[in-house]
Amino acid sequence: MKQTPTGARRHRPSHQRGRALIIGAVFVFALLATLVVTSVLITMFSHKQDARQPFVRVVEVDEITTDPEPWGKNWPHQFDGWKSTSGAEFYGGSSAMPQSKLEAQPWLKRLYAGYAFSIDYREARGHAYMLYDQGVTERVTQKPQAGACLHCHGSVNVLYRRVGLEAQGEEVTQERLAAELDMPAMIRGFQELSQQPYQEVLALLYATPDGTPGENEPVFPTPPPGGFTGEYAGEALPEDHARMLGEAHPVSCVDCHDPKSMAVRVTRPGFMLGIAALAEGDGAVPHLPSIEQWRQGDRREPYDPNELASRQEMRSFVCGQCHVEYYCATKDTLTFPWAHGLGADDAERVWEEKAFPDGSAFYDYAHGETGAKVFKVQHPEFELWSQGIHARSGVACADCHMPYERKGAMKVSNHNVRSPMNAVNSACQTCHNVPEDEIKARVEAIQNRTVVLTERAGAAMTEMLDAILEAKAGGASEAELEDVFELQRKAMWRLDYISSENSKGFHADQESARILAESIDYSRQAQSAALRLRAPEAPSTEDLPTEPVKGVTPTGESPAATPEPVTSPE
Repeated sequence: MKQTPTGARRHRPSHQRGRALIIGAVFVFALLATLVVTSVLITMFSHKQDARQPFVRVVEVDEITTDPEPWGKNWPHQFDGWKSTSGAEFYGGSSAMPQSKLEAQPWLKRLYAGYAFSIDYREARGHAYMLYDQGVTERVTQKPQAGACLHCHGSVNVLYRRVGLEAQGEEVTQERLAAELDMPAMIRGFQELSQQPYQEVLALLYATPDGTPGENEPVFPTPPPGGFTGEYAGEALPEDHARMLGEAHPVSCVDCHDPKSMAVRVTRPGFMLGIAALAEGDGAVPHLPSIEQWRQGDRREPYDPNELASRQEMRSFVCGQCHVEYYCATKDTLTFPWAHGLGADDAERVWEEKAFPDGSAFYDYAHGETGAKVFKVQHPEFELWSQGIHARSGVACADCHMPYERKGAMKVSNHNVRSPMNAVNSACQTCHNVPEDEIKARVEAIQNRTVVLTERAGAAMTEMLDAILEAKAGGASEAELEDVFELQRKAMWRLDYISSENSKGFHADQESARILAESIDYSRQAQSAALRLRAPEAPSTEDLPTEPVKGVTPTGESPAATPEPVTSPE
């Protein structure tokens, strides 16, 4: 028998082992690749499922749940953002109150002379402080205010509906309140409470169910009765001072979201009535296509933003419920002045045409120095934004102040509502492909320019007031000052419009400059007119020497004692 060489016998097993190793490696690689692909597919599927169901309903919330904590169990990311509007932690107490605007801009005291804002007017804080700061401001603790103030500072939906149903003679049950929004009942309750005393309406708010019976520890502390300063400071409260029993909340989840679907919605009666009046008018609204579309229809039903507005429009409308100009006092129901449009001049026209229910001409307050009846601007962010390039470009309030962020597979709005300058990357650079420093420099330039113009307008206003007071001291009558008072009102309306708006002109920089320029002009017109009333009749200027027209190049000659006749070329 032929024998196989020893070397051959050793070579064959080595070759077979090599092939086996290769096959094994391929098998292991294929297995690992399959596992990786499977894992990726499972992750993708899981993320798609997460996107389809962006929340897990751990607890039930409904139209009566004004307490935000149950909502936070279903939507924890949004709840955490909402709480973050308080900063690192909630700072209450007089020592934590923001800077007084009256100290930083002393002319504001003269602008608001005779009005409660001349007592206490401070820089704004986040949404967490909306109800707290209102409860401790001396505007409320020292002067009687209207219940309409709570329209924007508290979660009042349930209160309005409860009072509205009672006013309509209908039965009020928790089941009915929890079931639906019922806008007609809410508007009726709003109308019933708008002119009632602030403390009485606040007491009703505390007594209204908030969806968490038996639990009276709000997310944010409530203000101390009587505030920190003023007439109640260090003193026992009067016997008739309202004691708050229950739990009240600043603007909460239910005020902007449908508890069933989490869809963005409008709930504030003032906005609903104001936007309907805007739609029925002829004011230009190129940035609100749903209103333009409604105007082209049969108009059988009032414009309803919850039914007709696009989601992008709603991302501004929910902010426009409160960040607006309005009348808010005891002589009439809270009113948004939008019948003629969203411009400063449009609102002024509404107030000029408006009369109180008793037939008297509308005004906010009689100026404490001159006695002129003037208008008070609130905080017209929505209106000024409507005049700017961002609104015309389809950019919503939430795009900049609540920019989207990623939470796992979900894209959610950041509910820590704040300045876009605190989140330039997500708030600005999604559209503006320029460096962060350049964006901040542009914003700073706009705001600095507006501040300088505002200070100039403030200086012109104070000199106007001095001139009017001197004219009154000189014996000018109210009838003689009537036209001056009209100029004063126009000047102060425009100055107040921009100084009260919280973007320092950024929302519409050219419009802000125009409004301030008009304020300066009206102040100087009023000052000049008042000085004429104060001073003796001006002497004639006919005998003063004048320089005749000689050419375009100065000769250095002194003006002629006797004017030479000016002849026309032949």
